[in-house]
Amino acid sequence: MTDETRVHHYPAEMLEHHVRTLLVEAGARPSDAAETARALLHASRIGVDSHGVRLAGYYADLLRSGGLNPTPAPLYTRTAIATGRLDADSGLAHPACYRAMSEAMLLAREAGIGAVGVHRSTHFGAAGAYAVEAAREGMIGLVVSNSDSAVSLFSGTAPFHGTNPIAAAAPVRDADPWLLDMATSSIPFNRVKLYQALGIGLPAGVALDEHGAPTLDPQRASFLQPLGGEAFGFKGAALAGLVTLLSAVMTGADTDPVMVGTDAGQTADNRQNVGHFVIAIDPERFVGRDSYDTAMARYLSLLRNGPSLDSAHPVMAPGDREWQEARHRMETGIPVDPETRTKLDLP
Repeated sequence: MTDETRVHHYPAEMLEHHVRTLLVEAGARPSDAAETARALLHASRIGVDSHGVRLAGYYADLLRSGGLNPTPAPLYTRTAIATGRLDADSGLAHPACYRAMSEAMLLAREAGIGAVGVHRSTHFGAAGAYAVEAAREGMIGLVVSNSDSAVSLFSGTAPFHGTNPIAAAAPVRDADPWLLDMATSSIPFNRVKLYQALGIGLPAGVALDEHGAPTLDPQRASFLQPLGGEAFGFKGAALAGLVTLLSAVMTGADTDPVMVGTDAGQTADNRQNVGHFVIAIDPERFVGRDSYDTAMARYLSLLRNGPSLDSAHPVMAPGDREWQEARHRMETGIPVDPETRTKLDLP
């Protein structure tokens, strides 16, 4: 967030309480509300406000409309020595994804690697929330998810893929994890909605209007461009396709172009079938823990001590900026925009 005159700051514990309360009042089970709040606070703590507590109102609306199943009965099936499948039963996706990563880690403890596909799921917030769980258990985590059409193909003038995030996290001895969390679109569409709420203009080369023309106005943005923009968008479009193969084609979820739209008036008879794919890898079964830790430490030292254009801004590894922001927000509180303050009934 950049417009500090329009936000208030709150401690994470207060926000977590208000998120849980809102979701339970909307019909969610307390345990599901707690897991959802956990994922949203991960994003808010590290500065990914587009996927943080501001999404609580959206999920509450879906619970009330029937677009989300308030009392799901997820079904996990182990399909082989290192693979599994989870039917999320159209509930809140956050507890389902934490469950999927937990099962993947159990598989990896036995086989060295574990992969779990999730189907009949919904929007799951920030993918990094689940990848980092593996890193905290000493494993490398990889998480991808598809979503409904919101991004053009390269040189395209209509939406096709979703924003289709890719997240990965790796353990670092005595330090915060290495953490990558990115959309395969120019920016996530939730960032467009955040800019709408804050009245901030969009950067160039990220969004298109309903006619497929570039726009800087978040109110006119209809869909997004793939990562790489007009010149190199073929890279983002291809990555989005890879995510669709893993999270939809491999799991039984709907592919992006045929999925029920996020703003399509979801009800009990018109729910999304989003897919996720999570992988956990145990370094112990490859190079061994000591060798992994030593190599990772040396790699990150070389990376962070690389030459920089500005000595005041050294080179950073993925996750460095986010963990730095988390420490800052622990002291100052988490910024919340006016619309979200209202939905969460914050003072």
